[in-house]
Amino acid sequence: MIHEDVAEFAAALAPGRALLGLDLGTRTIGVAVSDPMLSAASALETVKRRKFTTDAEHLLGIAQARDLGGIVLGLPRNMDGSEGPRCQSTRAFARNLAGRTDLPVTFWDERLSTVAAERALLEADATRKRRAEVIDAVAAAYILQGLLDRLANLRTTP
Repeated sequence: MIHEDVAEFAAALAPGRALLGLDLGTRTIGVAVSDPMLSAASALETVKRRKFTTDAEHLLGIAQARDLGGIVLGLPRNMDGSEGPRCQSTRAFARNLAGRTDLPVTFWDERLSTVAAERALLEADATRKRRAEVIDAVAAAYILQGLLDRLANLRTTP
């Protein structure tokens, strides 16, 4: 089921299970996972996109193998907050993915996540080739970390 509201998503999560974060690109999907305590996100891999069925099987395979409890997709809003064709594509992917799993699914605003990931990789002195290999997974980790921080805030706010 897709939850537009983060609080609803949080309520649907099973305790003690990590989350899957996704940064959908046109050619690749950045994949990140959290720890079971939902405090830190780590880049996992970058998947070369093929067709939806193949991509979904791979992503849900990761979720099953790691006993993950939910899925977060970066929503590529425009800088003014509006939603364009890339958001529509992401929402369609999420609908199709949610139809294949019982895991709760939500979105996180991904504006500037790739910029932040690129900056972090530059600061880490990663080569251009290495940056190209991992940028999407690092962006997925930024997306997931944003949601994790919001979930932590929800837990501490009465």
